[in-house]
Amino acid sequence: MTDLDAQVAFLLEADRLKSVNRASYITDRSRHENSAEHSWHIALFAMVLEGEAPEGVDISRVIRMLILHDLVEIDAGDAPIHGAVDVAAMTAREEAAATRLFGMLPPAQGAAFRALWEEFEAARTPDARFAKALDRFQPPVLNLATDGGSWPDFDVTEDMITARVAPPSSAAHPPFGSGWPPGSAPGSGPDRRPVSRAPGRRPRHPRPRQRATWYTTAYRLGRSPRMR
Repeated sequence: MTDLDAQVAFLLEADRLKSVNRASYITDRSRHENSAEHSWHIALFAMVLEGEAPEGVDISRVIRMLILHDLVEIDAGDAPIHGAVDVAAMTAREEAAATRLFGMLPPAQGAAFRALWEEFEAARTPDARFAKALDRFQPPVLNLATDGGSWPDFDVTEDMITARVAPPSSAAHPPFGSGWPPGSAPGSGPDRRPVSRAPGRRPRHPRPRQRATWYTTAYRLGRSPRMR
């Protein structure tokens, strides 16, 4: 098999990522997004939000990481951030998937792609941390744009979101709730109930100023050092 044969075989195998569905809805709520769409979307996030990257981040490397980061879901499947997941088992499946998929490429290219994927997963370098931040940022942006999106499906509360991805409270990173209109954050209020919607009824769409504030909060969440 020539290098070109191997590369085309890899590209055709990568097409299977289009069949891996995620928890997030697309903005018209007609269906869930798939992982290939997610990878494209956050690569576009990186291009558009390049000015938000910390000094020294190489946005071209970030984009490459984001295009590659979910390929392992072809074998391992998607793990919703608020779903019940056996982390150790999922990590093992993803490692095996990386070995198989990147092993389809010519050795030098496969090793380079595997190294980028591992750098993203470790989230220790500036490039990988910004890439991981964007991966954390896009799902809440979709949820906020779709009246809660997947949060009601998983009975998500504000406390759950804060515990999973929120940064420490500081001048640079205010608490999660500070960006939400009073009483409208998911799970807000005295009984901390999860986000909910009346059956068959869409809640009132947020006002533009509210939505802009929510996006700012979601972005701060994404920049949290508390990565998986």
